[in-house]
Amino acid sequence: MNTDFFSLNATTLQGKEVSMDTYKDKVIIVVNTASKCGFTPQYEGLEELHRTYKDKGLVILGFPCNQFGNQEPGSEKDIAEGCLINYGVSFPMFSKVDVNGENAHPIFNYLKSELKGTFGNNVKWNFTKFIIDRNGKPVKRFAPITKPENMKELIEKLITK
Repeated sequence: MNTDFFSLNATTLQGKEVSMDTYKDKVIIVVNTASKCGFTPQYEGLEELHRTYKDKGLVILGFPCNQFGNQEPGSEKDIAEGCLINYGVSFPMFSKVDVNGENAHPIFNYLKSELKGTFGNNVKWNFTKFIIDRNGKPVKRFAPITKPENMKELIEKLITK
């Protein structure tokens, strides 16, 4: 796959097309989310990371996904309201995507090809987290069970580089 992260695009929950180039020189966390998942409270930890490190160069990009247990059945509006009302999410949220299969979003195809999972390529569940350095290089993939606060050490290392 001859791609780099900054050449990819995604559409926000509000329907705006955004180039990942917008996030050049930032440390990026890409995460697939769901509002009805046992891991949904991780929105709180992600928001805390966002608030703590956004001024130092961190950005979190949330991608709702309904591929695991039908845990994101709502519309874009439902998702946006749920994120804001329940978790105060202020980081960018994108429109609902597939992360696996033939309709998987190019961002997830790219990340999966660069950072293999423990049991192969596919994203295993909601709240799989990918960290990308300031140069757009995928650095590490974190399992859904990894709490956002457990990524702080790597984030701090990457934002000070």
